Amino acid sequence: MTTKPRGIQNRTLSLSPGEQQVLAERVIRVESLAELLFLEDITDRSFCGDMMALLPLLPDRFADLIFLDPPYNIYKVYNGQKWNPKSDEGYDAWMESWMGSLLQKLKPSGTVYLCGDWKNTAILQRVLSRHLSVLNRITWQREKGRGAARNWKNGMEDIWFAVANPSDYYFNVDAVKVRRLVKAPYRRNGKPKDWHATEDGNFRDTCPSNFWDDITVPFWSMPENTDHPTQKPEKLLAKLLLASCPPGGTVLDPFMGSGTTSVTAKKLGFHWVGIEREMPYCLLAEKRLQMADDNKDIQGFSDGVFWERNTLKFQNK
Repeated sequence: MTTKPRGIQNRTLSLSPGEQQVLAERVIRVESLAELLFLEDITDRSFCGDMMALLPLLPDRFADLIFLDPPYNIYKVYNGQKWNPKSDEGYDAWMESWMGSLLQKLKPSGTVYLCGDWKNTAILQRVLSRHLSVLNRITWQREKGRGAARNWKNGMEDIWFAVANPSDYYFNVDAVKVRRLVKAPYRRNGKPKDWHATEDGNFRDTCPSNFWDDITVPFWSMPENTDHPTQKPEKLLAKLLLASCPPGGTVLDPFMGSGTTSVTAKKLGFHWVGIEREMPYCLLAEKRLQMADDNKDIQGFSDGVFWERNTLKFQNK
């Protein structure tokens, strides 16, 4: 992974050779493993290597939540390794090649979130529906993306929400309500109805929908930003974790990338297991986990509340 030239105010995370050597000692190399692992061996750890080689060594039914952000079916380069698009049938077959083994690690009451874009979202639904009960599709607005002269700019991504047992799964809607500024407060018998008054303004906590337009994709001025080409925002993972992982639960991310799932889990008090093929991304994840010891801030999430975009400024801090 090459290091891009940085501007003076660019906060994109980079690692010195000395840091890389130290952080590498914290990563477990899959190729070095030969025996079955216990839960205490894998909790809060990053694994570097082939997911399919590691899965048989992991205990079954340990994950409360599995977050899946596999390569989308578009051309992309990860640490010099090219991902070339497959046919729809080929991408479906590729996902099926690991989905069954992966879901052996999910608890009977567990949840899966699977990410994709418009080109492959129908495939994602079909694959999940063969194994789980699909409950919803979240669409979130991503600000990055190139314009197109003969098409609509791609500014959205999907996250499919599925559970192992639709009669028994964890979902905490109160943990992910959105606090919005009330501009035309309604009163009943002189008292606020469905909102509360503060010295800083009037606010209402609303149930989250399956369309999210309050997510900021990491960019150069944000300390969570890395050179990973498809990094997910911490705020996005915070919503999924707080909604679908019970307190003290464990999230498994088999496409860990630069560690957003692990880092967000650590900041919020969950456990994690991360798997990533490329060591440079594992090192970035370990650096971010180290930084989370001293900084547990998540952009757009403050005092246990998700704030509507441009609303937090009304609060005096």
